Amino acid sequence: MNNRVAITEGLFTWPSEQPALLASRCNNCGIASFPAGQSCMACSGQDVSLEELPNRGTLWTWTIQQFMPKPPYASGETMETFKPYGVGYVELPGGVRVEGRLTESDPAKLAIGMEMEVVFETFRTEENGDEVVSFFFKPVAGA
Repeated sequence: MNNRVAITEGLFTWPSEQPALLASRCNNCGIASFPAGQSCMACSGQDVSLEELPNRGTLWTWTIQQFMPKPPYASGETMETFKPYGVGYVELPGGVRVEGRLTESDPAKLAIGMEMEVVFETFRTEENGDEVVSFFFKPVAGA
């Protein structure tokens, strides 16, 4: 059986039956940031708390990536297998916008303001067979 491993430690709760993105929130000014940091990006305060982000938000902006990304953003594709994919910022409750890949790549099916949910799926498979899991944003069906 292959292992499922997080793309990087501390980006989201893993392993978990219901994974969640992790942010830091400044205990001085209240600003949240993703990914979580050791200090506040707004006021430089060092008093921050780790919190799980909500799993739904709205698509703030998006584009279709038409070129193959370089490491560490590459997912194992080659020039022959690369397919354009959606990338967007999703605004989550609590005042944080998260950039991530979208599960949808058809521009006709994407719109600013649409409801999105975070999902955790295989990003790439390593040579040893391990599945590297990352987060993606998926349009909410029926929303």
